[in-house]
Amino acid sequence: MPEEATILVIDDELEIGNYLKTLITQFGYRSEIATSGKDGLQTIQRIRPELVILDVVMPDMDGLEVLKQIQEEKMDTSVIMLSGHRQTSTVVGAMKLGAADFLNKPFDPEELQFTISKVLERRNLISEVQRLKKQVSEQNGNQILFGNSEKMGAIKEIIEQVADTDITILIRGESGTGKGLIARFIYMNSSRRDRHFVNVNCAALPAELLESELFGYERGAFTGAHKKKPGKFEFANHGTIFLDEIGEIPPALQAKLLQVLQDGEFAPLGSEQDVRVDARVIAASNRDLEAEVARGKFREDLYFRLNVVNITVPPLRERMEEIPILTEHFLQKYNRKYNKDYKKISKETMGLFMQYNWPGNVRELENMIKRVVVLESEKPIATEFLLKEEDKVRSERKNGSSGSGGNMTASGEFSFIDPLLEGKDHNFTLREISKEASKRAEKELIEKILRQTNWSRKKTAEILQVSYKALLYKIKENKIDKFSDF
Repeated sequence: MPEEATILVIDDELEIGNYLKTLITQFGYRSEIATSGKDGLQTIQRIRPELVILDVVMPDMDGLEVLKQIQEEKMDTSVIMLSGHRQTSTVVGAMKLGAADFLNKPFDPEELQFTISKVLERRNLISEVQRLKKQVSEQNGNQILFGNSEKMGAIKEIIEQVADTDITILIRGESGTGKGLIARFIYMNSSRRDRHFVNVNCAALPAELLESELFGYERGAFTGAHKKKPGKFEFANHGTIFLDEIGEIPPALQAKLLQVLQDGEFAPLGSEQDVRVDARVIAASNRDLEAEVARGKFREDLYFRLNVVNITVPPLRERMEEIPILTEHFLQKYNRKYNKDYKKISKETMGLFMQYNWPGNVRELENMIKRVVVLESEKPIATEFLLKEEDKVRSERKNGSSGSGGNMTASGEFSFIDPLLEGKDHNFTLREISKEASKRAEKELIEKILRQTNWSRKKTAEILQVSYKALLYKIKENKIDKFSDF
């Protein structure tokens, strides 16, 4: 790493800056100069140096203020402070703000070389430790991400073939299937993993803001643009940019994105100068992009540029065998996060999980397990499933199929009223109707819970939050029989 490092010198005295640049080049590093704090901050964002040599005393913005902004904006660079006036308070202040070392002017070239080498070596060791931690984490995470299903195994094989290339990848799948996790897995297995991974949710920003977010802008480009700002593509230079929900990008902006994919360059808002970038593009969408192309909503040429390698993530309902391993993973994750000790999901609840069709996919499962851990109870989960089942039954009845205990009205709505009308002289009160409807709903609810708990009356009583004795009374009162056809 040291011989490939880029070092930025920020010093308002050009003569000193040029001298430092000459020495740094002789040491075998790449080097650039910025002559002010503001220019230095912009240059850091542009070139991503491994190391900054920063003068303390500068007119527009002093070195400590620049150092503070570097830390606040989480710029991934180490800083050596440089000063002609070594004051203890300045040194302490710099170290508290995260400076890696401190040099006095005038400095000895050998001392400079040693300090640079020491700081870069320390940085290299920290990066290596982080890399090894990620590697261990990924080995555990890969089993979770790809589970034990054949479909996800096939996706992993494709990723292993294309991850360490610059090929553009389009990931498709329903919301909540894990498209973002797969994009990050591709990045972590590429040669760009030591550079930035920039995540952009194209659906989260209005069209008028998305262009400036992606491509940046010059000072004065529009009202409120008081200073130049680099866009996400510049941040992703030499790294990877993940364009989530790319189907939401408006047609006018699609042409500019196509230019980046074709030529690797674009013009920021308010600029006549093109910026060149080398960023690997991974895109994702839950839309049918072919249909969007046919409707004229999405450019065909952009679609073909994105769709070099296509990965389609199956919904959770098509890989149900992964639910137990995902459930265990999320239990461990949220036990750690909330300092809980919820041991295991019950067989009854797991049975419900295996019967459910998971419209919200892995994200929905994760949210359910989070609630179980936080509340330390599975009762809300069982209740939620019952409500979902009731909604499903209502939907089916609206579509023409009737269940027990009711008929369809002319408008297609299920009603408890029609059965009450049969064989009666219509001489009844609203209170009687409500009482009968409540009784029928109660019977149906108890039957459903009994079925879903494999006729465990104890578990059913817990879910309904009634005593065991009260449940037995209700079963007898409603003439519920395990062997009857409901």
